[in-house]
Amino acid sequence: MRTSCETVVEHRGSTVLVCVTGELDVTAEHALRTALHAVPPETSTVLLDVHRVTFVDSAGLLLFLALHRRAEELGLRVLVAGWGSQPTRLMASMAALPADGAGSTPAGDLGGFRRLVEERLMRERTAVGKGPFYGSGTDANAMHSTSI
Repeated sequence: MRTSCETVVEHRGSTVLVCVTGELDVTAEHALRTALHAVPPETSTVLLDVHRVTFVDSAGLLLFLALHRRAEELGLRVLVAGWGSQPTRLMASMAALPADGAGSTPAGDLGGFRRLVEERLMRERTAVGKGPFYGSGTDANAMHSTSI
């Protein structure tokens, strides 16, 4: 599958800068996984620069959130800079927040946004009687099956 997403990884001391360019959709998985694997063990902070991301769909955003979760599991501090208006509107829509363009969305706090979306998903799934997460049982990791 051809991707229209590229990453450039720059090492700056204990910080790694990952610049993401292009479209963040389902085809971005390989580029994001490769970027995470390029982070050396002595890294403490990953800065994700998304200024050059031209489009994000829900699949791409979920891949990005999975990347963020994996980085946190590795003990990395993750910062995101540069969300454009289209990704910000998508995040607001997914989190059921108003997108007023005045910074009311949690775009800068990807971890907080990820948890907000997870909580919303759990409430919606529970409300329709399908359990808190996709799949069977109450395994919270069932939703996070994308391994990045």
